[in-house]
Amino acid sequence: MFKQSLITFAITSAIFSSQASAAQLKGKVLDTNNQPVPNATVHLHGKSQSVKTDINGQFSINVDQAAQLHVSKDNFINERIDVSPDSPYVTVKLAPSSVESVVVYASALHKSNIEMASPVAVLSGDELKNSAKPTLGETLKQLPGINASYFGPVSSSPIIRGLDGPRVKITQNGLDSSDASRVGPDHANTNDSLAAQQIEVLRGPATLLYGSGAIGGVVNVVDNRIPTDVIEGVQGAAEFSHDTNSNTNTVAALFEAGNNGFNFHFDGVTRKGGDYETPRFGLPGEEHDEHDHDEHGHDDHDEHGHDEHDEHGHDEHDEHGHDEHGEEEHGETEYAERVANTFIDSEQFNIGTSFVGDHLTVGLSYGRIETDYGIPAHSHEHHDHGDEHDHDEHDHDEHDHDDHDEHSEDEHDHAHGTEEEAVFARVKQDRWQAMFNYALHNNWIESIQVRAGFTDYEHSEIEHGAVGTTFTNETTELRTNIEHRLGEWHGIIGYHFSDSDYAAEGAEAFTPATNTKTHAFYVLEERRFGDVTLELGARVEDFALSSNFTSGHDDHDEHDHDDHGHDEHDHEHEGHEDEHMAEVIDYTLDTTNFSASIGAVYDYAEGQNVAVNLSRSERAPLTAELLSNGLHIATSTYELGLGYHIEGDEVHFEPEHIEQERSTNLDISFRRFIGDFGYTVNFFYNDVSNYYYQRNTGYMYTGEHGIELADHHHDGALPVYQFESADAELYGFEFDAHYQIDARNRIKVFGDHLRAELDSGEYLPRIPSNKLGTSYRFELQDFMAELSATHYMTQDNLAQSETKTDSYTLLDASFSYNFSLSGVDLVGYVNVDNITDELGFVHSSFIKEQAPLPGRNFKLGIRGYF
Repeated sequence: MFKQSLITFAITSAIFSSQASAAQLKGKVLDTNNQPVPNATVHLHGKSQSVKTDINGQFSINVDQAAQLHVSKDNFINERIDVSPDSPYVTVKLAPSSVESVVVYASALHKSNIEMASPVAVLSGDELKNSAKPTLGETLKQLPGINASYFGPVSSSPIIRGLDGPRVKITQNGLDSSDASRVGPDHANTNDSLAAQQIEVLRGPATLLYGSGAIGGVVNVVDNRIPTDVIEGVQGAAEFSHDTNSNTNTVAALFEAGNNGFNFHFDGVTRKGGDYETPRFGLPGEEHDEHDHDEHGHDDHDEHGHDEHDEHGHDEHDEHGHDEHGEEEHGETEYAERVANTFIDSEQFNIGTSFVGDHLTVGLSYGRIETDYGIPAHSHEHHDHGDEHDHDEHDHDEHDHDDHDEHSEDEHDHAHGTEEEAVFARVKQDRWQAMFNYALHNNWIESIQVRAGFTDYEHSEIEHGAVGTTFTNETTELRTNIEHRLGEWHGIIGYHFSDSDYAAEGAEAFTPATNTKTHAFYVLEERRFGDVTLELGARVEDFALSSNFTSGHDDHDEHDHDDHGHDEHDHEHEGHEDEHMAEVIDYTLDTTNFSASIGAVYDYAEGQNVAVNLSRSERAPLTAELLSNGLHIATSTYELGLGYHIEGDEVHFEPEHIEQERSTNLDISFRRFIGDFGYTVNFFYNDVSNYYYQRNTGYMYTGEHGIELADHHHDGALPVYQFESADAELYGFEFDAHYQIDARNRIKVFGDHLRAELDSGEYLPRIPSNKLGTSYRFELQDFMAELSATHYMTQDNLAQSETKTDSYTLLDASFSYNFSLSGVDLVGYVNVDNITDELGFVHSSFIKEQAPLPGRNFKLGIRGYF
């Protein structure tokens, strides 16, 4: 109803508003040396489309009312000038920026990263394309303040300042990705870096536009699947790359065409590769297992998946050429040089169309993703399948993934019954998006924009050729912005709606089916006071989570792989099942989340500013945090949500006194972005009340005996972790500075530091290691070479039962050359990752010891533009 009202209002305004006389404004964009700046973006606020300057820096754009002209180009400082239909020929000068400067689409106010009150990092252009990895986490992890969860290289999500999962929102063109990557670390996100024009990382709370779930930050993937500029003729690009470490081939293509304002877009990516190699490392074994439980991801995994792994998992490693390591005595540490079951076989494409007029822009797109990928360390020791086997199905060095595509059971029929079997994920997603933008002839409303999306997502985990567990998520989302000017204030008011139907069925469905619905209104305003830009914002969000589920021991059994032959009702011999039968619960959590922010940017000198941003954010727990009650194989634990209470060996659902998580965050940023020396330094302090985290309860779980105190030890027992809430503090800094020695040589230094602990003094789990890096770049005409070294420091600020992660240094190099062939512009590149073949473990990973970082890798690629 709200959407229809807005569209009706826009159309009515278009018909009945007074038509101002349009005029064509012409101008030129120059640099500080009075040389033309080609391909600069010229945008009139209120309109979705923009124009580009030609090779002589000239442009022409229609102006029908007094408005602000925004001129931008990557690595130049933005310029804004007031224009009207009567404005004469304009000349705009752009000063070069010594800090990478890119307009941030997620800002909603046409700001670049060096103009925003809150810290933002952007990857774009060839730098993004050359460094793109299969996952967002691996693509972004070298940015200061950004790390990766790392559940293997094909399932790795971004961590922003130590926060991930439901606290980091992953969006595509401003709409939620709507996958299941926020539910579990083994669930890959569905955004591919190669299809992106740029990736934006908003550090700190970004809840005003993107919802209460963005209490830690936002990663926004920007692409052109719905073209918003006029495309003339035909244009496109194609790319091929090969990674030697995992023998992965990647092919990407882009095609766009347009005529008389009607546009068409297509992009597609295919990626196929095998298990990745590492430097020689010791596999966790029985000698490490005895109740040495790590805080979700270290030695607790060793206990609950790797004594079986020692007995059965190394034929799999031997299969890949490591027989020399399989001759050691049982009980001794065994070694591997490859992480098994880390293949990927992925295909995805997006098609879109749009009409771009002077005032009206409308468009529609459809995207499809089909991906199979291995889930490392995903062992099912609680299955009772008998003898060990050779895991022939994982000989992915030979890229035999057609078996997966054909849904073949043969690859898993080699499992003649094993206590541990590798599992792979099959992800399918259909995603529809629509966009409507109307620029009004009005002195105070600049534009009305509506973006809507529908996503149908399915993640199935396959074992023995059959589906073990399926996670689904159907999401409908609507975002409406009204951009306006009220006197000296410029801003947006908006409405945001989201409706998500999540379900999990099968052996590992540790969370119940849930519907989550939000309605939110927000406002973001800015005003310039001399050298100071003030920014104010607020959001009110109605949040409703509802679920109908079974609570009790029968529910436990439901998650305990009944289909594999367990006597799921063996609890009865304990004598306590009869009086505690399962019950059906119809539960709803309905709350109002309020967020607000105030920020200012002070341009105290030419090319230098300081930004201060204070925000207060609230969020309610999501399904996994609130209603988990089951076995979570990815973390080798039994998980309980905030709504449960353990009494003796019984679990009761008692969701009273569920309080919102509240974050008070202060950011202070210092920036210098002019001249040969530039830097960005961010200091942050985040005080979080009722921080949701998981704690080891001291109980153990088995399918036969249910939940018992740890002193009742049974083989294969898993620790019980429960979500709790407590006050926490996260604070630190991140910096990025570089010096342009001359036109050919540049050096750069970057790093971050984070400290995260509960008010009790305990450290939070899986906090990433601090890093310090440096790089040197050399450019000579069309040739570029860069050498970088990143040192990840020892992490010994440990949560309950965590183990120390030693430091390591990654040395990387990249080379690229631009050339033309038969009229086609080409870029050839070579990236060498981990040149020294350093062994490194990721402290933030749930499977730290089983999946070290990849060893030396050569990536060879070529990209062409037409």
